Amino acid sequence: MDARQMKIEAARAALEHVEHGMHLGIGTGSTAEEFVRLLAEKVADGLAVKGVPTSERTARLCVELGVPLFSLDELPELDLTVDGADEIDHELRLIKGGGGALLREKIVAAASTRMVVIADRTKLVDVLGAFPLPIEVNPFGLTATRIAVEKAAARLGLGGDIALRATDGEAFETDGGHHILDASFGRIPDAEALSAALHAIPGVVEHGLFITMAQVAIIAGNGGIEELRRQGNE
Repeated sequence: MDARQMKIEAARAALEHVEHGMHLGIGTGSTAEEFVRLLAEKVADGLAVKGVPTSERTARLCVELGVPLFSLDELPELDLTVDGADEIDHELRLIKGGGGALLREKIVAAASTRMVVIADRTKLVDVLGAFPLPIEVNPFGLTATRIAVEKAAARLGLGGDIALRATDGEAFETDGGHHILDASFGRIPDAEALSAALHAIPGVVEHGLFITMAQVAIIAGNGGIEELRRQGNE
C-alpha cells in the first residue's frame, strides 16, 4: 500500500468505532480527511451522527460532503473523537499540530469520552520527538515566550531549533489567531515533564503533546491494521 492507501485503511477501521446517533469530534489533517470522506458515505447511506470539527479546514470538507456539523457549545459532551497524529508512541502519547489545529483538537478531544487516533505505520515511534513539537503561542511577547520555551527545555536537557512557523513568508496564524513555534527537540524522554513546563509559561496557549487522551490507536501498514490500546483502557 502507498501512504494514502494506508491512511484510508486506518480511517476505514476507525469507522467501526462510530455508532448510530453519536456526537463525534472530527479531526484535522490528511488522515482525518480520509475519515471524513468515508464517514460522509455512511451518512449518505443513513448513518446519523452529529459532528464537531476541530478546524475550519475540516468544517469546509464536512459541509462539502454533507456531514452534519455543530459547534462544541451546542454539543459540549462528545462520545468519540477520531483524529490523526504526527507521532504516536507505544503508550499512546502523541505529538499533534502539524496541521496547525492543535488547540481546537485538544479541546475537542478533552470533551470526548473516547479518542481514537488513526495513522500510517510511519507515525509509530519508540520515543516522541523526531517530529518538531508544535507550540501554540500568543503573538504578544513572542520573543519573550520563545526564550522562556528555550530555557524550560534546557532545564530538561532538551535543545534544538525553535522556529516560528511561516506560510508564504508570513507568520502562520491558527484558527484562534495564534502563532506556532515548531520545536525540534529530538528525543523527548519525559513528555509529561515537558508538558508541565510548557504549560507554566504564560505566553504558551497550548502544546502538541497529547498525553493520556487517546484510548485507541489504529495503525495501518503493509502488513494490515494494528490496533493499540492504552494500558488501563478496555
